[in-house]
Amino acid sequence: MASRILNVGLIGFGLSGRYFHSPFLSTNPGFKIKTVVERSKNEAQEFDPNIGNARSVEELLSDESIDLVFICTPNETHFPYAMDALENGKHVVIEKPFSATEEEARQLVALAEQKGLILTAYQNRRWDSDFLTIKKLIAEDKLGDIVEYECRYDRFRPVVPTESWKEKSVPVGGNLYNLGPHLIDQALVLFGEPLTVTAEIRSVRPNSEIDDYFDVRLGYADKLVIVKSSLMVYENFLRYNLHGTKGSFIKGGLDPQEETLRKNILPTEKPWGVEPENRWGKLYSEDFTGVVESEAGDYAPFYQNVYDAIVNGAGLAVKPAEIIRTTRVIDLAFQSSREKQVMTY
Repeated sequence: MASRILNVGLIGFGLSGRYFHSPFLSTNPGFKIKTVVERSKNEAQEFDPNIGNARSVEELLSDESIDLVFICTPNETHFPYAMDALENGKHVVIEKPFSATEEEARQLVALAEQKGLILTAYQNRRWDSDFLTIKKLIAEDKLGDIVEYECRYDRFRPVVPTESWKEKSVPVGGNLYNLGPHLIDQALVLFGEPLTVTAEIRSVRPNSEIDDYFDVRLGYADKLVIVKSSLMVYENFLRYNLHGTKGSFIKGGLDPQEETLRKNILPTEKPWGVEPENRWGKLYSEDFTGVVESEAGDYAPFYQNVYDAIVNGAGLAVKPAEIIRTTRVIDLAFQSSREKQVMTY
């Protein structure tokens, strides 16, 4: 049993609240989902009738028994809601994007430090099957020194849906804010801070109101790192291309956890996060050429780390300094695309 149970409040119960956070929080004995903010619906009670309902953010934050708040609302609200939560003495996890700008990120981090609170970003893709596999290959020196790294996260959505705010021209909107934080964070975890940032950000679909394509290039002294996403890629299986001094690794497909969670399967179901064989990548090298079985993905360690940071004083897996560098790269990417220049990090 956990030495202490943390009462959790979720602000928002859309895709992330319902299918990402709730399954992991409800199956970890260290957490209790006490309250969910839904302004008019009662979908949290359909997930678990014991969850309470708040009709406003203010109502949730005024509850002194809430220890930890997850912010799962539209992007432009992340910063003000996080500031309010911290001011009310709550530990905070923010969905991506963490904030609109590096300056906002620094304000949040400074406030959390001032109040002695835990603050982190939901960078769950560090625990994806494919990323864990790539980290292992690099750690085992199967590829040698990486000279080129490319990661893509593409979709095919030629018809712009009108009902989703993610397709609207809204503040802090668009695909770079949506998928960019995942890809950029993964690259920075592997290779650290770049020397330069160069980006092309545009709309490629007819009638698109948002940037639905980005190509962000991170320049290092000894390698080039490319992260790309388009919502107009029909054949969108390709995920990773890594080339090193000892070999190459090519991989496609997405980690299976999201599709599993969307089927209302809880992460206590075993085996968990195991990729189908047709998604396993292939290593090409003098020592070995062949398919590499993927590591199993599992987002549960993220939540356990947040618990351990709050209750036991453990270091955060997703550290504030790492969050700030991701927001900085996004800022520079927008500036690079706008000014058609290579930006110095």
